[in-house]
Amino acid sequence: MIKTLIIDDEPLAAGIVQEYLRDFPQFEVMELCADGFQGMKAIQQHKPDLIFLDVQMPKITGFEMLELLDEPPAVIFTTAFDQYALKAFDAKALDYLLKPFSQARFRQAIERFLENQETGNREESADQELNQLAEKSNRLVVRVKNDIKIIPVQDVNFFEAEDDYVAIHTSVGKYLKKMTMKSLEESLDAGKFARVHRSFIINLNGITGIEPYERETYLLRLRGGEQIPVSKTGYARLRQVLGL
Repeated sequence: MIKTLIIDDEPLAAGIVQEYLRDFPQFEVMELCADGFQGMKAIQQHKPDLIFLDVQMPKITGFEMLELLDEPPAVIFTTAFDQYALKAFDAKALDYLLKPFSQARFRQAIERFLENQETGNREESADQELNQLAEKSNRLVVRVKNDIKIIPVQDVNFFEAEDDYVAIHTSVGKYLKKMTMKSLEESLDAGKFARVHRSFIINLNGITGIEPYERETYLLRLRGGEQIPVSKTGYARLRQVLGL
């Protein structure tokens, strides 16, 4: 039996997925979840093989829920918004069903999952459908022990690479999130944040000064008193963004 969860705040949409799944008796729906928090608890409890996941939900989004999971199951996104397709591709989604989707289109997604399950290939995604631009992040969701904290990006002073994690530095503390600097940089507004060094992305609003340091490098002073190294490439990027 293939254990399945449906995570969607729209009862009608969740019901359609459940109805379409009746054509596939090998799938068992373990639970219907109305938001990301319920979804996280259900994933920890049932350890599903596949989840059908909405993007826009109360409390936290589907993407934010996935970021909090150490080992997320296979995912088929179900959403009414096509602008999240590229981000779904980055999240290794098996498929991206745009509401309202037909039964035939749903069957195609299920067949893709069964195919990938046989081959053990979870990297194969629906690249034909995932060709839209991702939206820019305006908040970050991190796990702090047993709690979940939502950090507005405007509250971040700077980001720092720490092995497989990114350290999020705010005026009230430092938080760790498992992600790459590259994916973070792509998700931020380039008019508000700049990567000034391979290990640092800074909030442009917090800059108080720039001074020469060593040959072709600089030090950036932030409002909180931090001094951030700036590479030659980072300095050129800063000059362009700040109009220096």
